[in-house]
Amino acid sequence: MGLIDDLNRFLENRLEEFIRNNPHLELQALEEQLREQEEDTLRLVADLQLEQKRLQDDILAIAQDIQRWHARVDKARSAGREDLAQGAQERESALLRQGNQRWGQMEGLKQRITQAKELQRQIQVRRQEVKAKATEVEAARASSYQSPSGSEAFAWNQSSNRNIPSGADPLDDKFRRWEMDDELEQLKRNIGR
Repeated sequence: MGLIDDLNRFLENRLEEFIRNNPHLELQALEEQLREQEEDTLRLVADLQLEQKRLQDDILAIAQDIQRWHARVDKARSAGREDLAQGAQERESALLRQGNQRWGQMEGLKQRITQAKELQRQIQVRRQEVKAKATEVEAARASSYQSPSGSEAFAWNQSSNRNIPSGADPLDDKFRRWEMDDELEQLKRNIGR
């Protein structure tokens, strides 16, 4: 198992190094992680709201039972049946305690829903920040591949613009592909060590 652990550690280190050298990939990974957290939080909110609905239904059913037993207490007392009235009143009291307990659970659930929604909002804001930063890094990266600008471009164009075709530069495209292939090969060699 030591060899496998060493290999896993080596690959993780190489991956971390590759991501550090390519910050746009790190930002994409972070954005994906935040998206997953946002989805998990949304699922949590939905589950909590479902539980809240169940508790509300329980409270409503308990309230109806309380009304029924309260009416029975009155009916038994008016008929002179104190034994039944006492039992019905004990049942009504037990239902009131149960209803209060469910109400407390629902209030706790409401707080958890509020906290989960706030967490989801914070994750969403953070995700937008990361996305904006990724777009910024990608734009900077893309601009680094473009031709020189300003006076350098002007002077360069002055001397040799006759031989370059207008529009896309096929030679530049070939070099970019070759450079990317070279970087990939380098990465593969580094991983193979």
